[in-house]
Amino acid sequence: MSRATKILNISLSKELYKEIEDTAKEENRTKSELLREAFRQYASNKRWSQIRAWGDETARRMGIKDEEDIDKILHEK
Repeated sequence: MSRATKILNISLSKELYKEIEDTAKEENRTKSELLREAFRQYASNKRWSQIRAWGDETARRMGIKDEEDIDKILHEK
């Protein structure tokens, strides 16, 4: 039977390890919980960055410069 979780070993500087350890203790969490949350936040930020880049490219391609341009597009007949 396989585990529901996987183990990941990483290397950290002593300073970063201490900061993670202290933060986990301060927040009454495990280091694993803290690092899982950190990665989820990283992945979320990356997805939003990709969405913003897509929006910027779309706006550039369509010549949208401000909210007035968007309003014109939405209310075209």
